[in-house]
Amino acid sequence: MAEDFSQMSEVDIAYRILSASGKDNPLNFKTLIREVIDKKGKVVQDEAAAISEIYTMINMDSRFQYVRDGLWGLSDWYPPETKRARSSSKTSKA
Repeated sequence: MAEDFSQMSEVDIAYRILSASGKDNPLNFKTLIREVIDKKGKVVQDEAAAISEIYTMINMDSRFQYVRDGLWGLSDWYPPETKRARSSSKTSKA
């Protein structure tokens, strides 16, 4: 039976998609967001605005972890020390 995504939030759908993709398979944010839009069955007038809106939601949700080069995974996939190292490497380049 197919899951009904129409009543789910975009970030919950993104979480389900990443969970199904598996720990060693972070996804490019545009691929992830386009799949969210597709599963939600949402009619989008301005794709760039929709991508921006959903990207912001994902970025603010602690369940998600930016990996590198536009790839996102789930925070559960990475140990806490890895998260700190990724954060400090971003700020130490300044």
